[in-house]
Amino acid sequence: MSVRAQLSVTDQRRAARHPVDYPVIAEHHDRGDVKLHISNISAHGFMIDDAGDLNRGDRVIIRLPVVGRIEAYVIWVREERAGFQFERIIRLDDFDLMIDTIQPNPKLRRRR
Repeated sequence: MSVRAQLSVTDQRRAARHPVDYPVIAEHHDRGDVKLHISNISAHGFMIDDAGDLNRGDRVIIRLPVVGRIEAYVIWVREERAGFQFERIIRLDDFDLMIDTIQPNPKLRRRR
């Protein structure tokens, strides 16, 4: 049984992204716990700047404030960066609370 994602979801990279500096420990099916650094995030997914040997289709589970555990799939990899899509969209009110927690600089938060 394959653990890779079937990536047929429409491209949602145009969603509003918020710059963050947020380290997480991801659960990877083959590699176990993997340290990742999230550099931007949206309600649809996130980007890391330390992709290492991750590949398109890899699946990870991360824990985010307010949201809790959420699964994400690698959509693209370029050099050391990788983009992930969440397995579900984060609700706007939860997303706003999460950004308030992981983005301490109010100038970088989205205006409400």
